[in-house]
Amino acid sequence: MDLSVIIPAYNEAAGITSVLERLRPVLGQLSVTWELIVVDDGSTDRTSEILRGVDWIRLIEHPVNLGYGASLKTGIRSSEAPWVAILDADGTYPEQMLPELVRMSADADMVVAARTGASVHIPLIRRPAKRFITRFAGYIAGRKIPDLNSGMRVMRRSVVEKFFHLLPDGFSFTTTITLAMLVDGYRVKYHPIDYHKRSGKSKIRPIYDTMNFLSLITRTGLYFRPLKVFFPVSLVLFLFGLLVLFGSWHVFGRIMDSSATILIMTSVQFLALGLLAELVVRRSGR
Repeated sequence: MDLSVIIPAYNEAAGITSVLERLRPVLGQLSVTWELIVVDDGSTDRTSEILRGVDWIRLIEHPVNLGYGASLKTGIRSSEAPWVAILDADGTYPEQMLPELVRMSADADMVVAARTGASVHIPLIRRPAKRFITRFAGYIAGRKIPDLNSGMRVMRRSVVEKFFHLLPDGFSFTTTITLAMLVDGYRVKYHPIDYHKRSGKSKIRPIYDTMNFLSLITRTGLYFRPLKVFFPVSLVLFLFGLLVLFGSWHVFGRIMDSSATILIMTSVQFLALGLLAELVVRRSGR
């Protein structure tokens, strides 16, 4: 077995059948041996019933809803293939692009289907937050990231398993594996794709998941590149300290030396912590 294709599904009765119908001939075009693993994540609609009637897939069922990332990890753990591909069950990704991603993986550790094609349907309300999160992650990684959390990609299983202790059970799985591979120096490629309107209702919670993504990127940055997190905080505190020092003289006619000193000293402490954390990370080999 060369490739395991993993589809996590939670209450996707409206679209899972059409996704499988489109995917089967695409898998037949692959030049590698493959299997399709569908992980039903405790669905409460007819998803499990539909999947049990499909005899050419390997179905794994969670008794309760554990999360998107947990479903992917279940599929990856049950796979013995050296490569895994993931694909959402909502019909938003072009299944026909899978052979191209597999071809590109010959000299990469991960190939991401980047939603940067001619037709990309991402709700307007999610675009500002998505753009900010992607740029923040790009700053941590030190390179531009075309798509941070695409749900369609091909990955080397051994590399993904190396980061299992970092990968969350929720929607942040793809964000974390992208950032972890980039900052740890693995070969990551991107291929532009179109992104269609989904079938059924989205499971994304815009405010909660956006805050969760930001928290996760910060934690990942602290784990791999701590100075990139500590230095901006230190710089802001230092500049604010200078602003208080000189601004208080112009506004109040006296220098607020105690407040300015506390801010500047705190900035120095943050910088020292960042340097120390960076040294620990480098010595540990991460």
